[in-house]
Amino acid sequence: MSVKGNIGRRLAPRMTEVAPQLTTSFVREALHRAVHGVGPLPAAAEAADKQLREQAGDVDKAIHEVIENHVRYAGAQGFVTNVGGLVTAAVTIPANITGLALVECRMIAGIAHLRGYDVADPRVRNAILVCLLGDDEVETLVKRRKLPAPPMALATAPTHDPDLDRIVSSLVASDLITKVAGKQFAITVARRVPVVGGLVGMGADGYATWRIGRYAERELLARPVRRVAGDPVR
Repeated sequence: MSVKGNIGRRLAPRMTEVAPQLTTSFVREALHRAVHGVGPLPAAAEAADKQLREQAGDVDKAIHEVIENHVRYAGAQGFVTNVGGLVTAAVTIPANITGLALVECRMIAGIAHLRGYDVADPRVRNAILVCLLGDDEVETLVKRRKLPAPPMALATAPTHDPDLDRIVSSLVASDLITKVAGKQFAITVARRVPVVGGLVGMGADGYATWRIGRYAERELLARPVRRVAGDPVR
């Protein structure tokens, strides 16, 4: 594990004290807002459908556009929440976690929608959150039996397990705090130059979001479209 990761793990418990809203309920609220839309950002499915229309119905191209758009969003919020120095970290770290969670949840939900999943389904919502962990972390957690299965299997499980909601939310909350806290403190301590920290934060958040988007794209395979009698064949 990198120095940044070690710093993040040590700071994670402290950050929950600084920002008590960063709990499992925070994760669910971020997902809810990402799926249904917040501020100037429309709902994930609506934005994904717009990309699908712009790409003339090509799902793969639409997914790539969804990923690219959200990489830009992530980079922008990464810059804004990392331009301050060390003294502003207690304020900007929660903001960075919130921004990153919203952007990445919205991106994954858009990908899931384009692949034929119902983003209102609690099984699919757990899969969206698990995608936030990234492929390496998911593989490790499944091997250690802290997660029952990777995102695709969770999304298509025969039934919804309510106990899994709490487990997934807790894992994601801890992972977000660890990653963002470690990144931001490493930036401010090592660089000592606020604007440089913002540029590094922009690149780090953008790259992390791109990796998660590609993972969701690989993991959430297409599902057959369910048609209702009378619907036109497309």
